[in-house]
Amino acid sequence: MNSKISVDSIIALKNKRKITMLTAYDYPIASLVDRAGIDIILVGDSLANVVLGLESTRQVGMPEMLHHTKAVSRAVKNALLIGDMPYSSYQLNPNECVANAQKFISQAGCLGVKLEWFDNCLEVTEQIIKAGIPVMGHIGLTPQTVDKIGGFKCQGKDALAAKRLIQQAKELEEKGCFALVLECIPDKIAQLITKKIKIPTLGIGAGIHCDGQVLVINDLLGLFERYSPKFVKKYANLSPLILEAIENFKNDVLQEKFPDPEHSFTIKEEEFKKIDAC
Repeated sequence: MNSKISVDSIIALKNKRKITMLTAYDYPIASLVDRAGIDIILVGDSLANVVLGLESTRQVGMPEMLHHTKAVSRAVKNALLIGDMPYSSYQLNPNECVANAQKFISQAGCLGVKLEWFDNCLEVTEQIIKAGIPVMGHIGLTPQTVDKIGGFKCQGKDALAAKRLIQQAKELEEKGCFALVLECIPDKIAQLITKKIKIPTLGIGAGIHCDGQVLVINDLLGLFERYSPKFVKKYANLSPLILEAIENFKNDVLQEKFPDPEHSFTIKEEEFKKIDAC
């Protein structure tokens, strides 16, 4: 049996081997991800899109995030569990950031939280870390503030924008972040950042040179059909298989093929005859 992965053990993996991270939002999937030996499980605010059918990650809040994180936590035995701070928990109400971060730890079983870069990111990060809660940073494409960065597109494609990303990475490291997510940035910029900082980088659409990689589990499994970013590799395409199974169930019911004797319960004939005598 594997030993429980800690923040320190993740940091120690830099320059030793690649780090793996996937999202999970419920008990059965989290159990499979954990059994597969994934290093970090993130209960992402992508919950809004791929599970709840919402248009924006801004639309999910602490109640939903804690509810799903608790379910994931019940399944995780080995992976490092990280909770994704929703937009309203620290960007709309920075004064509540520590209290909300603590809920992920004390109520939902996380060992750390993730924050996306925004105007007051450094101050909020510092407050949470001072409260003793490990923080994973997130720069590049930040869905919670996508309206301020020009939409869902690659970030850091010119020299000035790339320098801003490098500076953000350095500043988050200085504040005490234990790792950084680099989302949708040029591979050479991700490589520069990875070399310039001592904490691990986890890429999603950021090329091969990051210290590790992360994907949304529903994208990886082919369970989310509304859209698929360029950086997603589908390792399975389960939606057609699930649809076929549901259709087969429907047809069996309509044709009275299900339930058959194998899937039904019986009563002894002598006991059944006694009913008429009642």
